[in-house]
Amino acid sequence: MKDIMGMMKGIGEMKAKMEAAQAEIANLVVEGRSGGGMVTVSLGGKGDLKGLKIDPSLSREENVEVLEDLIVAAHADAKGKAEEEVARRMQEVTAGLPIPPGIKLPF
Repeated sequence: MKDIMGMMKGIGEMKAKMEAAQAEIANLVVEGRSGGGMVTVSLGGKGDLKGLKIDPSLSREENVEVLEDLIVAAHADAKGKAEEEVARRMQEVTAGLPIPPGIKLPF
């Protein structure tokens, strides 16, 4: 019976840690850059676009295709950074738990 009570306490603690981590992730903002910083994309921890900055020198008509590519590259950079940070924070929460590799949290 003590094992079950200990396990229930552990589940409660993990739930609280998971909720705190999810709140932190919701408030997380990461920046991705491309073109040597000429384009910057800001994403929230859940992948929502928070901001886009474009160097004014790219606003000419002949630069449209380059600008489009730079936006896509900056977004990919920001998305990768956000995913790494989320994975790091989730690993902190689940440290020591026997979770199979490849399981993504939060569900």
